[in-house]
Amino acid sequence: MGSFWENNFVQTAGYYSVTILCMVVFLFVFELVTKYNNWEEIKKGNVAVAMATGGKIFGIANIFRHSILHHDGLFVMLGWGVYGFLLLLAGYFIFEFLTPKFKIDEEIERDNRAVGLISMVISIGLSFVVGAGIY
Repeated sequence: MGSFWENNFVQTAGYYSVTILCMVVFLFVFELVTKYNNWEEIKKGNVAVAMATGGKIFGIANIFRHSILHHDGLFVMLGWGVYGFLLLLAGYFIFEFLTPKFKIDEEIERDNRAVGLISMVISIGLSFVVGAGIY
């Protein structure tokens, strides 16, 4: 019989717990870099913010998914997850830089759903690119 830490149920619970904790921390960081309050805007029914935030959640989860699939250790998985998050964050700033005609944050705060949708797709798309690079 294997050790407690090698049990699949224990490992899954560990990966899940660390991913949830990281997601909370990473969403807090995203909250700091945006000019609006994500959860207040979502509470008010701002669909653009919900799409952008949902894309970030999906992106973070997808990066951790790839990291878990390719690594046996919790700390290595965590390292790749943090690295992937930093790349997603960089993608957010690149998106803002590449749209000089308008401010992404202001448009999303105004419930511009087209910008919210593009923001969501960028987060999801980049998470697949980052995930493909995890080995």
